[in-house]
Amino acid sequence: MSLQNTSINVTHFIIGGFDTLSRPFAVGVVILITYLLAVLANMINIMFIISDKRLHKPMYLLICNLAVVDIMYTSSCSPTMIGVLLAGVNTISYVECLIQMCVGALGTTMESFVLAVMALDRFIAIIYPFQYHSYLTNTRVLFLTFIVWFIAWFAIVTFFILFFTFIFICLSYCGILIFVKLSSDNEKKKMGSTLVSHLICVIVHYCPAFVRNIFTRFGVVLTLEERQGLLIGAVLGPCLVNPFVYSLRTKEMKQKLFKIIKKFHTSG
Repeated sequence: MSLQNTSINVTHFIIGGFDTLSRPFAVGVVILITYLLAVLANMINIMFIISDKRLHKPMYLLICNLAVVDIMYTSSCSPTMIGVLLAGVNTISYVECLIQMCVGALGTTMESFVLAVMALDRFIAIIYPFQYHSYLTNTRVLFLTFIVWFIAWFAIVTFFILFFTFIFICLSYCGILIFVKLSSDNEKKKMGSTLVSHLICVIVHYCPAFVRNIFTRFGVVLTLEERQGLLIGAVLGPCLVNPFVYSLRTKEMKQKLFKIIKKFHTSG
């Protein structure tokens, strides 16, 4: 019988890549705990910002948007990895796979965009402190957020966006550093404090992404376990680190968190 006119209807895929793990259950438990912590921390940040009108400012709107992106990004594949490692469910339907691929690509693209916009926010806050609130109003930040979501949704060029946003962030920091050199020591400390949180988030997001997407193009050979580690780190790392960084390093968020803890401790 000729095979030229036959067609194969693919409905499910077999998920591979985890067969070589020596302790898949332990890895699954770690991913599960990390995923739950990341989602919970980001949801708390979102609720903090939405419920407190004093936090309805451009910077906190960007932090809230970052938390939404983090939840979406880590939820794109973490439940599937947990299912494979803990429940042994190693198949996925074609539709589910396609949705996860699209959501994952959207998540990593939006993560890069949001960090770039936050770099712009810090640039304006430091270079033009007195004009900051007139340049970046809540309406403009919301409009800018809508624009980057729109672009990210229709972009299929993740590598280009990753590279472009990283260059934009670097240029923003170069401009800030030039300005900082002309400032007093006291102003330098204040500026450094405002940049540390964003810099940590940038490093956590871009390091695994660059190793996976750029260094491997220049001859860096990674084992399957190393690729898995980078993938897990890229998906879970920023989503777990970001909310804690901004909760503990942002003055208003820290005060609100400590106030709630103190109230809970007193009532208990």
